[in-house]
Amino acid sequence: MATYILGISCFYHDSAAALIKDGDIVSAAQEERFTRKKHDFSFPEHAVRYCIGAAGISCEDLDFVAFYDKPLLKFERILLTYLTYAPSGFRSFYKAVPLWLKERLWIPDLISERLAGFKGKILFTGHHESHAASCFYPSPFKGAAILTMDGVGEWTTTSFGTGKGNDFDLEYEIRFPHSLGLLYSAFTYYTGFKVNSAEYKVMGLAPYGEPRYVDVILKELIDLKEDGSFRLNMKYFNYCTGLTMTNKDFNSLFGGPPRKAETAITQKEMDLARSIQAVTEEVMVRIVRHVHKVTGQKNLCMAGGVALNCVANGRILKEGPFENIWIQPAAGDAGGAVGAALRTWYKYLGNKRESDNLSDRQKGSFLGPEYPDSHIEDYLLKNNISFQKLPRPELLKKIACIIAGDNVVGWFQGRMEFGPRALGARSILGDARSSYMQSRMNLKIKFRESFRPFAPSVLAEKASDCFDLKTDSPYMLLVAKVSNGCLNTGPDKEPAGFDRLKIKRSKLPAVTHVDCSARVQTISPDSENRIYYDLLKEFYGQTGCPVLINTSFNVRGEPIVCSPEDAYKCFMNTGMDYLVMGSFLLDKKEQPKQQCEAKQYFELD
Repeated sequence: MATYILGISCFYHDSAAALIKDGDIVSAAQEERFTRKKHDFSFPEHAVRYCIGAAGISCEDLDFVAFYDKPLLKFERILLTYLTYAPSGFRSFYKAVPLWLKERLWIPDLISERLAGFKGKILFTGHHESHAASCFYPSPFKGAAILTMDGVGEWTTTSFGTGKGNDFDLEYEIRFPHSLGLLYSAFTYYTGFKVNSAEYKVMGLAPYGEPRYVDVILKELIDLKEDGSFRLNMKYFNYCTGLTMTNKDFNSLFGGPPRKAETAITQKEMDLARSIQAVTEEVMVRIVRHVHKVTGQKNLCMAGGVALNCVANGRILKEGPFENIWIQPAAGDAGGAVGAALRTWYKYLGNKRESDNLSDRQKGSFLGPEYPDSHIEDYLLKNNISFQKLPRPELLKKIACIIAGDNVVGWFQGRMEFGPRALGARSILGDARSSYMQSRMNLKIKFRESFRPFAPSVLAEKASDCFDLKTDSPYMLLVAKVSNGCLNTGPDKEPAGFDRLKIKRSKLPAVTHVDCSARVQTISPDSENRIYYDLLKEFYGQTGCPVLINTSFNVRGEPIVCSPEDAYKCFMNTGMDYLVMGSFLLDKKEQPKQQCEAKQYFELD
């Protein structure tokens, strides 16, 4: 009889649920995709309902529910932090305690209440234990070093150890308040972006700046050792005692208060972004070298929110010393749901783990809901929406031609991605060769800042021709240089700030960042999402270019679309030209005019 384990993560950010059947990841999804509240941290009742329903079971069939951290230890950290800094930490303590007393300390009761009929056992794994399990168990490696880095779990902020077979040990750690994730978030806050949401904006802004503040950061904010261990100077931070990340001493150090959201981004913010990105990369590279030295492993698995820093990941891969790296696609808290469930299967139940050092067990991270043509057609007909239904070969041929004609296409196919990246199931696609597509997609479709780069999807067999990348990157978690990309030479030829956007730097300008880099996704013929590979292949056949722009199917402040209804609403409220859902092609010119714009509906991210 099959064993079903439900993993749950919630109450901080990016709540999620995942279902494991006899060690196999059956389904996983973030709550935000169903509630349409970005980074929704509430109990993932919609995600749970999806996971259980997709498996054709009920709550009564669940053998275990695994929670991704240990609430009592996390509450202990909050209490001891307050006592350490009392009375200055009272405001944050006063705000946090009611939430804990109301529900966060009563997880077993909450699970029993929300999962009617469940009679199995409830287990709790450590936060970083869940991160580690989420990256080691689905990885292709029989043995590997494991590195986890985030803001904070219960107490741990960074940990590493070794995994072999069906078990692992995290033998080393750095503890709160010393946190690389929180250091990066402090600069996210100070540069005027949203913490726990917009750290990737800081990463994208960094190439526009100069590393002018690196020495100040290393001298004043972080005491960094050669082995990558570090301590933060808490004189400059407010996250232990207040409701902000930084304080007046931080402001004095960097010459003024934080930038107000939505005000102009200046050279100062660009230089701050470049500086904290440089420091973060240096910390991560030093840690990785030390981890390799201590563990002696040739493979590395990574998880935790910091592992989503794909620029640093690219450096780690390129500079070594590990031969192979596997990063959990849902590296943040959402992935903890997968990790908790897998840890239960392998450690608590002691089951054997199979791995071949070749293929991972993440299924391309296509673990969310899918909608058959019958469902899509029923939705289109009921709403009197104009469409064409085309057989796959004709559909792909037509879409490739449409994209080559400088049109933007919403792409909705198969199972939704699990994790923050659109991987070709819920994507907006465009021609990477277009000189103006980057600006158009940012301002008219995504309604977001013009400096933000777009990622390329590339046929795996052609990736090394287009990018300085010698490995597969199916989850869009590695940054590499664009082949034959070039910066203007000479100090008088490279403009400053956002004027750098005006320079064409490669034959793929829409996906080439100002430092000639790109966050690459490779698409293989054996991909779980074969139709996306076939589209790229068709586009290559028509144009000689094996690359498409691939950005997430959403607008600023909105989660990635989940359902056909979500997709159509986003399509109609943006400047997209065409929408493809399953076998159906929708032309914007044939749709009824809409009077609203999506940017009016969603809060800023």
